[in-house]
Amino acid sequence: MGKVLGDILGLAAGVAVSPLPIIAVILILATPRGRLNGVLFTVGWILGLSVLGAVMLAIASPAGASTHSHPATWVGALKLALGLFLVVFGARQWHRRPRDPSEARLPKWMSAIDRLTPVKVFALGLALAALNAKNAPLTIAAGAAIGSAGLPVGQQIAALAIFVVIATLGLLAPLAVFLLGGERAKTTLGNWKDWAAQHNVAVMAVLFFVLGLKLLGDGIGILIS
Repeated sequence: MGKVLGDILGLAAGVAVSPLPIIAVILILATPRGRLNGVLFTVGWILGLSVLGAVMLAIASPAGASTHSHPATWVGALKLALGLFLVVFGARQWHRRPRDPSEARLPKWMSAIDRLTPVKVFALGLALAALNAKNAPLTIAAGAAIGSAGLPVGQQIAALAIFVVIATLGLLAPLAVFLLGGERAKTTLGNWKDWAAQHNVAVMAVLFFVLGLKLLGDGIGILIS
C-alpha cells in the first residue's frame, strides 16, 4: 500500500494543479448561485475522477495487471504511451505559450459560465475531470498503478479515494476561501484567478512535461524489469 501511495501522490498533485478548472470554479462562485454551483461543480469533478479511476481498476484486475505483485508488461506499455503523450503535448503547449503573460486569453466557453444551469455546471465539473487532456491520462495511470500492485479490493478502493481527495484539493481551496473567507474572499479569489489565467499555459506545459517524463520512466522500468 505504501508503494502504491508513493506512485500515485505525484499524479494526484498533478491533477490538483489544474489552472483552468480552478479558474472555472472561481468564476462559478462569483455567480448568483455561486454556493450551490460551486459545490455541484466540485461534486462533478470528484465523480469524474472516481468513475474514470474505477473503470481503470475494473479493467486492470481481470486483465492481469499484476503478476506476483509486479506490474504486467501491458501496464508498462500503457504508462510508456501515456508518458509519451504528455511529453509531446507539454512541448506543444510550451511552444504555444504567450511570450507576455498579460496577453493570455481564457477559453471562450468561460464567458458563458454565469448562464449555466446547475445541471450543466455539474456536467462541466465531470468533463473537466474525466475528459481533460492532462487529468484523464494521469487518472488512468493512477488506476493502472493501483491495479498493478496486487492489493486486496478494499485497499484498492482506499488508494483510489486518497488519489481523488488529493486531486481535488485545487478546487477545495477556492471553495473553502469562498465559504469561510468573508469579505476578503472576493479579492483573494480574484487575485488567484488573474494569476492562473496569465500563467495557465506555462504551468500546464511544465506539468505535462515533468509528469510525462515520470510515466516514461515508470513504463521503461516495468518493461525492462
